[in-house]
Formats: sequence, C-alpha cells, structure tokens
Amino acid sequence: MSLVVTDTLEDERVEFTADGDVTLYVCGLTVSDDPHLGHARLWFHADVLHRWLEHVGYDVRHVENVTDVNEKITARVGERDDWAAERDVAETFTATVFDAMRGLNLLRAEVYPRVTEHVPEIVDLVETLIERGYAYESNGSVYFDVTSFDEYGKLSNQELDALEAQGEPDERSEKRNPSDFALWKADGVSETAAREHAKHDHGAETPDGETWASPWSEGRPGWHVECSAMSTTHLGDTLDIHMGGRDSVFPHHENEIAQSEAATGEAFARHWLHVGLLEMDGEKMSSSIGNFWTVPDALDELGVNVVRTFYAGAAYRSEQALTEETIAEAEERWERLSRTYDRAVEALDSTESRAKAADDDLREAVATARDDFAAAMNDDLNLREATAALLDLTDAVNRHVDANSDSAYDYRGLREAVEAFAALGGDVLGLQFESPSEGDVDLAGELVELVLDVRETEREAGNYERADELRDALQEVGVEIEDGPDGATYRFE
Repeated sequence: MSLVVTDTLEDERVEFTADGDVTLYVCGLTVSDDPHLGHARLWFHADVLHRWLEHVGYDVRHVENVTDVNEKITARVGERDDWAAERDVAETFTATVFDAMRGLNLLRAEVYPRVTEHVPEIVDLVETLIERGYAYESNGSVYFDVTSFDEYGKLSNQELDALEAQGEPDERSEKRNPSDFALWKADGVSETAAREHAKHDHGAETPDGETWASPWSEGRPGWHVECSAMSTTHLGDTLDIHMGGRDSVFPHHENEIAQSEAATGEAFARHWLHVGLLEMDGEKMSSSIGNFWTVPDALDELGVNVVRTFYAGAAYRSEQALTEETIAEAEERWERLSRTYDRAVEALDSTESRAKAADDDLREAVATARDDFAAAMNDDLNLREATAALLDLTDAVNRHVDANSDSAYDYRGLREAVEAFAALGGDVLGLQFESPSEGDVDLAGELVELVLDVRETEREAGNYERADELRDALQEVGVEIEDGPDGATYRFE
C-alpha cells in the first residue's frame, strides 16, 4: 500500500509520489521566544513523516529554516543586558530551539538555514521577480503584485477581489493593491511595530533592527520571501513536500507559492501538508496569549516518551487539545509499551528462553502488528491506529510471558516482538525504549554524579583527603575521573 496524505493544495487525500530522494521543507520558527508545545507539534509530525519515509526506503533531504530577522525579535532588544542587538536575541532563542529539538528526540535536518545567512539569495530572488514583471519598487521598498500571478489564492481557496489588505498600515500608500505584499522593506523596523511587540519599556530609543544594502535601499527582507529563497537554495525549485502549521496557509504559504512559481516557472511543491493547532484552555496555544507550556518544562515534567505519545494520539491535520485527560491517556499508553518491552527483554534474555519453544499466536501477533502499523502509517500517517497496533502487540507479549513463566519462552517470537517495538515504536515513532540493562547504566551514572557532588562539597570545604578518597573509590569500581576547569567529568572504564 502506498502512502496517502491530505494535500492542502488539492484539498483531498492523494497518493504521495517522489522521484528518488524526497525533499522535505519544514516551515520553521521565528526565534523570538522559548519554544512551546504548539511549535513542537509541527516538529513531531514532520519528524515522524521523515522517519516513516526512511523506513519504507526513501532517502530524505530535510531542511528547516530559522527565521532570525523579525520585528518580534527586534522588539526584545534591550530586555536583557546581553541583548544589545537583534542578533543577540535571535542567538539566544535559536539555542533554546535546538535544545528543545534534541530533547524531543527529533532527527536532525540536513541543514537549518537562517535568514541572516541568505540575504544575497533573497535579493537575487527579488530582482528576478522585478525583471519578470511580478514585483515593483516603491520608495525603496519592493512589493509583489498579486494581480500579476493568475493563480494567486489557489492554496487558501480565496478569490483575489475578496482578499484583505496585507502588511503594516504604513505600506498602503506605497502599494498598487492593498493585498500586495512586501518582498523588501526600506529602512529598519518601524517604531510602531517595535513597540507593539515589546515585552518591556524601550524608553526613548526604540531598536530598529539590522539592515542590509540592496539595489533599492538599505533595508530588510519581507517575511514571506525568506522561505522561498532558503528552500530553493538548498532543495531546488520544486519541493516534494512543504510542511507547516495550518495558521500559515494564508498569507505566508500562499505568498511563498506566488513568488516562487513566478520566479522559476515551476511548481513550488508537489505536496502541501499542514498540521493543525494545539489548543489549551479552549484556545490556540500561543506565546502572545500566554496559554503555553514550554518544551523544556513539559519534558521535565512528563518526559520525552509521554510527550511524543501524546502527539501520536491525534491526526496531524486536525486540531489537538492539551488537557489532563489527554496527558493521562498518553502516560498510560507509554507505560503499557515500556513495561511490556522490558518484560519481553527480560524474558528473552532469561535462561528460560528456548530455541525450540514456539508460540504461533505470539509470532502471528508480531506479523499482524507490523502489517497494521504499516497500513495505519500509509493511511495519512494515522498515528493513533499505528500506536494501537503496538498496544495490541503488548497484549500478545504479556499473554505469552504470563502463560510460560513456569515453562519455556519462545525465543524467536520474543526476539521478533522486541525488534518490532524497536523498529516501529523506536525508529518510526521516535520513542526511547530502554532495556533493564540500559536502565542500570543510567542509574549508575546518576549515582556517580551524586558522589561527585559530595566530592566537590568536600573540596570546597577544604577536606581534600576525603575528596581524594571518594575519587579513589570510584576508580576502584571502574569509573575514571578527570578534573577540569568546568568541574569533574567521568567515564566508565
């Protein structure tokens, strides 16, 4: 069965097609604040799509941009002593985004292009659009003429004459049509925009952000043109998949299509996949509203496996509610998977696991789980049903272990079950299963760190002889200690 996805452009389910490597562009985050679970929902579904495509044999070239030029970023300049410029703010939150991505066990993209690294490509794209008659200069700014692109509105299913004005109010006198959008903005961020998004009092001096030289003015790129320049630079004129949040369909992705196809004459993306919003307290999770849960806080409280199991509880294309009930369900589902995986590993590695013991029901359950999992994933990435297939397998494994605890376990059947959990739950859903032996290593590491903390306390108190005794005791049990300027590090010998 081939993968079927819900394509926003076609407004229906379509069969996924790609020639050779799959090019996947994910519309990334504007780094103006800490990432929250609403942002991470897109990351998770893009990650699972990436994992599934690789699982079925594709090589995936995954690119996800970092928008590090934006009035929301500029508005935070001066909020902290070390935020003296727009880049300082952007670097701070880019680091928190990458930390959150690693904490969520996301596969790394091939590249994370930043706007500040691609201004020459942006300028080249804007020049092409002017030369081809799709854009015009006005008072040092450049705007895309939406009336020049016949298919404008095809992604969001809007008629041109029904469109609302785009951009800031100060742009309207410069534009031919209210719905034209900026490709290049003369000067920096306006004082009005900086103050509108500020979370502190700027006082008399309002930051105006970084600017670059261009043929039209010293200025800044427009928001929409950035993604077109970065995606085509790294993935070519036509993408296989463009993925983003549903709230970006219009105007952002609509404008990406217009400017990209106008510049290249080629289809911009073969498939458009949009992830529904995450809701909390009945509203879209949003930093501006204040109803959000940051990724680090959620990971600290729930752990990566519960967070990922939660996201797998709803279809990517639908909205999802973050409630006590949905979190509790995710916790229960992960506990069932984890507990059963551990039981299977323990039984598999026990002396009661035998080569000639055969449980046809267990082996059939493994095969059925794999088939059902694949069918669910190919059915528009139906993660809830895919997870259900693994939960059905837990029932079969537990029945086998319970029924044979006083006799012999089916070694082959248990091995196939463990491999299925690892391949489908681990490699595809990104869950981090941990065998009992691996758990013991983690516990040993925690104990070593506890001893090192005690040793450091003794050193600070001047009790160097006692500190050396603790170091020697650790070395005797196979833990090598190395003291450095940033504290002690260790490794198991």
